[in-house]
Amino acid sequence: MNGYTSFDIERWAPEVPKRRDRTAFERDRARVLHSAALRRLSSKTQVGDPGSNDFQRTRLTHSLECGQVGRELGKSLGCDPDLVETACLAHDLGHPPFGHNGEKALDVFATACGGFEGNAQSLRLLTRLEHKSFAEDGRSVGLNLTRASLDGTMKYPWRRRDNPAKYGVYDDDLEVALWVRSEAPEGRTCFEAQVMDWSDDVAYSVHDLEDALVTGSVHLGMLADPVLRKDVAAVAAKMYGSEGDAPELEERFTILLDQPFWPGEIDHTASAYAALKNLTSWLIGRFCMGAEEATRDAYGPGPLTRYEADLIVPRHIRQEVSLLKAVTAHYVWISYEASRARQRQVIAELAEAVAAGAPGTLDPLYRWAYADAADAPARRRVVVDQIASLTDISALAWHARLCG
Repeated sequence: MNGYTSFDIERWAPEVPKRRDRTAFERDRARVLHSAALRRLSSKTQVGDPGSNDFQRTRLTHSLECGQVGRELGKSLGCDPDLVETACLAHDLGHPPFGHNGEKALDVFATACGGFEGNAQSLRLLTRLEHKSFAEDGRSVGLNLTRASLDGTMKYPWRRRDNPAKYGVYDDDLEVALWVRSEAPEGRTCFEAQVMDWSDDVAYSVHDLEDALVTGSVHLGMLADPVLRKDVAAVAAKMYGSEGDAPELEERFTILLDQPFWPGEIDHTASAYAALKNLTSWLIGRFCMGAEEATRDAYGPGPLTRYEADLIVPRHIRQEVSLLKAVTAHYVWISYEASRARQRQVIAELAEAVAAGAPGTLDPLYRWAYADAADAPARRRVVVDQIASLTDISALAWHARLCG
């Protein structure tokens, strides 16, 4: 496999392939695609509530779109496309009900067992909770993906004590993380993980804007207003301060909005929807080509894999993506704040109720894990795993049943 070694395609538990006409990374992609954790993302929040309308993204459709963006960008840079798509499909598997909002509430409940973080939960799912393979000693090794595919999913390859704000490894899962990262430079993500991370940013900045335009939360005419542009730039500066101050971002926003690919107002005609789809294509192409060209300028035309390069995204491109994310944050998130507070309450109350009634309140699979847990923190972690596995819909149903 061009750019990859036998070390990269090694699996935590050795296994014999059932078919010999597929690459190791093709098998990894299939395992994630068929996983229960990926299916559950269809009923987990992206921005709006799943099922609130028939157009808006869910966490699953976002992951599929991220996979498409990452596959093409990775391929253009010499990565194995199946490896990058696998990382993109898997990057949000650990999200609990209600997305980042539920993540905050579950982190509070999980304080006694080391906290909760969606990225760390993704690694836990892939290497432990999504049962497909077992080691010789009887331990579950999850989907038993290759070392390179697991490394590609690790956006934050360190523990909470190294960076409490964002981390990707629980202390409980340190052994497998050390195996994945056994020859990796400390604190540095592999090239495929960087491609995955940028593809995630591109996909949700563009598609969340598209959702907002279709649902009417944002109108293109609003962005033409200099006062509102200034407001968005201020939000972007506050949320992504490393990308520039408000005046610089406002100037960049004006340049972006002056590009010829922006359509007129979305009036829900067929031609307007086609123009909107053309806008998303132009934006994704602009953001991906900017990164591809800058990276190629730095590293040349050969295959770029693993730790041979770093993805380079020009500053102005990062600013534009941050501004699009800020549009959604400014115009959409605020409208959900009342429901977001209720969602946090649901997760907090549900977690306490499940813990109080465990193991009887747990699904059968988690009852076994609860019985095998060595101590109180380990039992709490099982409850956290159970709550995180739920969808928005099932979390509400469980809450109604257990909390009245």
